[in-house]
Amino acid sequence: MRNLENINVVGLKVILVFVLTGTLSFAFAQGAVKVSNGREKQWRMADAHSAKDAEFLSRAAEVHLEGISLGQLAQKRSMMEHVRDLAKMLEYIHTKSFNDLNALAKMKMITVPREETYDIQNAYLNLNSKSKTEFDKAYCDAMVINHRNAIMIFEKASKESDDADIRKWAAETLPILNMYFEHSLSCLEKCDKAKG
Repeated sequence: MRNLENINVVGLKVILVFVLTGTLSFAFAQGAVKVSNGREKQWRMADAHSAKDAEFLSRAAEVHLEGISLGQLAQKRSMMEHVRDLAKMLEYIHTKSFNDLNALAKMKMITVPREETYDIQNAYLNLNSKSKTEFDKAYCDAMVINHRNAIMIFEKASKESDDADIRKWAAETLPILNMYFEHSLSCLEKCDKAKG
């Protein structure tokens, strides 16, 4: 009889330990879920807050990567000295701006493209397919269009970005883009005169 009582007491203790452990585990799990959900909500808010800035920095990276890529191509393929000079300047300035952008993106913990995107590769292939006589004008045309589009993107970010550092960087980059838009336009006019 005593053995049965001992077994029952031991059994009850074991059951009690399981019940208490399960209850505590459940309570901790609930607390963890609440904390986790709170953090998740904060991350979602941070992601939503920076989505516009992340998109801008990614587009800016593509602008600079394309400027570098097409500038290198034009230095190899161009038949006109003023076009090669423009391409060299654009490769240099886009490389510098791309490095500045990478430092800013890293500081803001935003991932941006570091390699040529599909669109950049297509632009390269399209330009590279031009004949010797078409190439210079086609390159200058592309630079006028690319810089005009870049100016619109950067102007918007300089006014509407959620982040003061990103607004400042966009605003500081604008005069450079405007200058190279004018250079590209001037280069295009020289190509048109050379053809005419």
